[in-house]
This record gives sequence, C-alpha cells and structure tokens, in this order.
Amino acid sequence: MHSLLPDAKELRVNQQLGRLTNKSADTLNQLLLILPERVPATLWKTLPQGARLKTLMARKKPGSVPAVRSRLNNKRQTQLIIGTCKPDASAFEQLSLGRQLTQAALTEKAGALGICVAGFDEASQAMITKHVLAATLAASFSLPAYKNKPTPPSISSIRLLGLREKLDVDRVAAEAAGNNLARWLTSMPPNKLNAESYAALTKDLSGQQGWQYKRFSPRELEKLGAGAFLAVAQGNEDDSASIVRLRYRPGNKSEKAALSLVGKGIIFDTGGTNLKPFQSMLDMHGDMQGSAVALGTLLTISKLKLPIAVDCWLALTENRTGPSAYKSQDVVTAANGKTIQTIHTDAEGRMALADTLVLASRDEPGMIIDYATLTGTCISAITKRYSGVFSNRAAWHPRLKRNGQACGERVWPFPIGDEFLEALKSPVADLMQCSPDGAGDHILAASFLGEFVENDVPWVHVDLSAGSHKGGLGHIPTEITGFGVRYTMALILDECIHEASS
Repeated sequence: MHSLLPDAKELRVNQQLGRLTNKSADTLNQLLLILPERVPATLWKTLPQGARLKTLMARKKPGSVPAVRSRLNNKRQTQLIIGTCKPDASAFEQLSLGRQLTQAALTEKAGALGICVAGFDEASQAMITKHVLAATLAASFSLPAYKNKPTPPSISSIRLLGLREKLDVDRVAAEAAGNNLARWLTSMPPNKLNAESYAALTKDLSGQQGWQYKRFSPRELEKLGAGAFLAVAQGNEDDSASIVRLRYRPGNKSEKAALSLVGKGIIFDTGGTNLKPFQSMLDMHGDMQGSAVALGTLLTISKLKLPIAVDCWLALTENRTGPSAYKSQDVVTAANGKTIQTIHTDAEGRMALADTLVLASRDEPGMIIDYATLTGTCISAITKRYSGVFSNRAAWHPRLKRNGQACGERVWPFPIGDEFLEALKSPVADLMQCSPDGAGDHILAASFLGEFVENDVPWVHVDLSAGSHKGGLGHIPTEITGFGVRYTMALILDECIHEASS
C-alpha cells in the first residue's frame, strides 16, 4: 500500500436482531439510543433499566442534543447517549443527529459502540440506523496527523441492536470509505501530497482496485493542445503537473463510460500572479478537494462492484507565482481550439477543468459530473451548508435538488448558458476566463466550463461551497466534509440519472 493512503482496515459492524437486552448492553462501552420525541409508554418496559430511563427523559431540557447522558448500572458502566428524532425528520436532520450523538460519545474512549433505534416503524428504524451508522463511521476515521504520539482510534467495533431484520449496510460502508478517502486527501499537507505523489498514489490505488491508469504528462498535454491547463501548470518549477485518467470496467474493457467523473486537483493555490492574501491562502492545500471527491466516488463504486463503466479524470497541478507563471491578459488556446483571454490568475480552476472536460467529453460518456472548490460567490449565494449545481440539462434541476434533500447532501441549482456568456465576451479571444467585476462568478464560471463539454454530453457541475464547514456538516464531524460522494451515489443508485442520460 502507498504510504500516503489511509489504513484500509475497515471497522467491524455487527448486527443483533430482537429487542435490546441487559445482556447485550452489558457488552458495550457506549450506547447510542435513538427514541421518538413522544415515547410510547409500552416501550419503557422493553428497554434495559427502562423505568430509570423514563425518569431521566422526563427531566430533559426541550430540544437538547443529546437529550440524556447517563450510565447504565452494569459492570462496564456503559455510557448512555439518548437522542430523540421527529417522525418527519429529513435525511440531513437524521445525519446531523447521528453526528451530534457520536461526538457526545467520543468525549471518552468509545471502544465497543452500540446503536439502537427503538419505538419507530420498521422502515424508519432502518433509515435512522443507517444514518447514525454513517455518522459513526465518519467519526471513527482519523485524518492525517504527524504527531510523535498519534491518537489511537477510539471506536473498536460498532453493533447495531434492536433490529427487526438484518440491514444491508454495504452501501453505507462503501460511501464512508469513499468519503473518508476524500477527506484524507484534502487534509494532507501540500508538501506530502504534491502533484507527483498524488499521481503515484492514484496509480497504486488503481493497482489495488483493478482500474486502468493513464497519466498525461505536460509534454503529452502540449501535443493535445491543452493550453488552458498548461497555462496554470507553467508556474510550477518542474513537470509534476498532469491529467490522470482512471477507468473502472467491470465488464467489457473497451466499453464507453456510462459516467465520467472529473475533479479539480489544484494541489496548492497561491492565486498565481494575482497573489492571495494570507488568510485566503492559508488552507489552499484543500483546493484539490474536487479531485478527491471524484476519486472517493470511484472507490465507492468499485467497492460496491456496480455494473457500470466509469471514467475518472483528475486535473493535478499547483497554481504558483513566479517568473514563468501565467499572467492577466495572456491569451491561451484550449484543447478544443477555443482561445481564452486571461483576466485573473486566481480563476485557475476553470482553466484546468476546461481542457479536462474536453478530453473527458471526447470519449462520449453517458454523462459527466465535475467537482470543484471553484468560487467564493457560490458560498456568498448559498453559504457553506449547500453546494451549487449547474447543468446543460436545465430540466434536471428539480431532480438534482430533490436528490440532495433525499440523501442529506443538499444542493441548489443555478442557471447557465449564452445569456451569461455575454459577460465573458472578449475583444481579443473567443471568451474571457472570467469577468473583471466578479458579479455572479459561480454562474459565469459554470457557463465558461460548459463551453468545453463536447458532443452535447449531459453534464453536471458541482461547485463545492459545502466542501468545508466549521464544526462539520450533516454526518461529517470535521471541517473538511468530503461533500459529493454521498450525493453522487444517490444520483446513481436512487435517481439512476446516468441511465436517463444514455
């Protein structure tokens, strides 16, 4: 295994059918117990130490999370964390509840952690259990740390208790693995994960997962006419930049992709010649999160052994300043022959993605989804709680929004098209890279990118405004959220959007 990849050891998830008993609770260090807001009187009689729990719940402060923190009277002194859930709670609310309860449990070493959802109908019990499990799997994963005394994992095992029937949790586990990989890579220091080591990491991961791997070097990209990507890369002191293509083919190796995932992989973004100020540059090692989400999604698809052909394209480079860096008013030619007048060197993401989208769309996949931490205006428009989505299929907007509500990774659709390209008209080139006034830049950036999707391939652009959120978001406890893996899997498995596009 490549030294930069996280430990692939997966946490054990055991399931126990039948009601929660004193015997099963006695084996736990921590127990997360999720109950309805109005607990049926008969339920207390079936729970371990139910009369005592009923008394504690009667004292709870309305709206508090957790509702109760206590201990069971057993040998382990099991820490009990009780939360309540409304019957009509959204996926986002259920995931958030799971995060808050898990964080409460992890104030001490968790060890064996149990999850019990009681007092709900069977369908609600299954859904809430899976959402809390997703939160627990996210919390149990350690992000990169370089301390002399590393902190050992707190949770040793997870047990799902009180179930009416066994749950299929393979999807939850696979999505957690993909999200964990995305967060891991995004968290890595830029001197550890550079463009060269990132490409090497994807090669190693391809060997493990059976993916086809191809790295397009700067020399090869020059032959392909990828002048937009190379404009950004030319500020690097070496030729480490590249576009990496990965292929997952469960069937015919020469089959066209039903889905192509494209990710912005700016390893570190100084802003280039238009240099960022300190606060804006501090966390720019995370400007490659789009590529990490694309890679994490591919890993999830692979782990689930989905019967669809998938390509993954990663645009990997730094955006440096220096004598060789590209400048405002440079005119460059992209791989599709369109010329671009550079306006602001900190709008490098759309430049790197432009050529990558050309290459991805020339293979005529069923559809393309690209991911990028692209614009500050998207954050200004919808905050860091939602991500923006854009598409050359405007009729998909309701589906894209509905999918986000259903899976708990929420998005908001924005328009794109010729109307907005008016703001990118250039006197010297086919179009400007961005508008000098910056208004509505998230819409202009997506409209710009749409000019590089060939063959009218159905395309969705995700501007990851929810890629980081202080205190975590939904089921994710860390500021880096890995937003997009869960959303994309819901698009594929629940909306089947790749089938509608073919």
